[in-house]
Amino acid sequence: MGVSQQKIQVHDLQTGMFISSLDRPWHQTPFPIQGFYVRSQDDVKALASHCRWVTIDVLEVRSATEAEQGSPATFPRKKDSAQRENTLQLPPLNIREAVQYRETSPLKKELKTSVKLLSDIETARAGIVHSITTGGFPDLRPLSRVSRQMASSVIRNPNAMLWLTRLKQHDDHTYQHALNTSILALVCGRHLGLQEELLQHLAMGCLLAHIGKADLPADLLANEDRLDAEAFAVYKTYVTKGASKLEEAGLPRPVVSTVRGHRERHNGTGFPAGVCGDKIPLLAKIAGLVGHYETLIGPRPGQTPLSPAEAVSQLYDQRNISFQEDLVEQFIQSVGTYPTGTLVALSNGQRGVVVSQAPSRRLWPRVMLMTDKDCRPLRSASVLNLAEYNEDKSAGESLHIESCLPFGTEGLNPEHYDVTGGESRWSLRKLVGA
Repeated sequence: MGVSQQKIQVHDLQTGMFISSLDRPWHQTPFPIQGFYVRSQDDVKALASHCRWVTIDVLEVRSATEAEQGSPATFPRKKDSAQRENTLQLPPLNIREAVQYRETSPLKKELKTSVKLLSDIETARAGIVHSITTGGFPDLRPLSRVSRQMASSVIRNPNAMLWLTRLKQHDDHTYQHALNTSILALVCGRHLGLQEELLQHLAMGCLLAHIGKADLPADLLANEDRLDAEAFAVYKTYVTKGASKLEEAGLPRPVVSTVRGHRERHNGTGFPAGVCGDKIPLLAKIAGLVGHYETLIGPRPGQTPLSPAEAVSQLYDQRNISFQEDLVEQFIQSVGTYPTGTLVALSNGQRGVVVSQAPSRRLWPRVMLMTDKDCRPLRSASVLNLAEYNEDKSAGESLHIESCLPFGTEGLNPEHYDVTGGESRWSLRKLVGA
């Protein structure tokens, strides 16, 4: 331990101290960002519920005022009095007959298997949407088949589909949002141990969650982020319209309930029914959480998306307000602080993109490096496993993610690179059909 590092008991912590490590792995705690300042006694209480000992960096101590004004991405912000009055505490999630999934397919192999699935998903979803919106009776078999294939792919390797959806952006924002949300939901559901049939229902529900918008005026949808009270009342009807159409079409009950409940919120402030807590089905809770997260990080015309780390911090602030606490924590653990596809800058100046997670080291994922330390593009990319690289390194020698970079940062397009693995080299451009 370096001279600036000091191990102390949690109850001896004071406001302004910087927590650099815990007495347990970070991924076993709900704290999404490694390293934060103690800003109040509430922070000390939160730490005490998970740890007995922590390590502080004595060179990083701040005054109480400075700590209170610290970056909102470093530790969950204290809720104001209005937020505290609108919280709802429930017992921890209890997943019946939870399944312990293992990765059984390497990323390279699963990518090749999943590429065609993207176009199959689009075709199947488009067929359902067209049939329902024109009053016909949809053929559910194609969407059921691709939902099953999506679930199977995520079970084998949760990173492949995430990687492909981040690479292959689509002109249709509603479709891209539905696809990304369904993949995120599957990754979360896999982490929770949901059985495969429930994962299939979850995927289908997310893919069809916004189908009711087909009945809304086009001008309303074009401005759905800037609606007045009257227009928003009309907008909210899309949920009931969509669920009703799917129910009439004979979709399974879990799929319909996922669509009907994906805009409900934990404390009852959602719509259309305003139900709360355990009255919201689990699949709908997952769909609502990942849908909100995807909205925060997804590129949209006229809006600057949040980085995944910023979005994680916002979700963390909404524990037991908009979303159930342990579901938020489980989601963060499932995708990591830096989800697959996140553009990042490393502490040595290099830049790259996260390609997969290390479940036991969510702050040290595998990163495909695309620039050198001076931010000059590399001729060929290479994959660096931060967990393996840092295994025997001291704190001063280790590499870490310094920051997330905005979507579309100049010169950081993963499709322009080949990935050089330990034993093989393969083209991303060929995989995604660019």
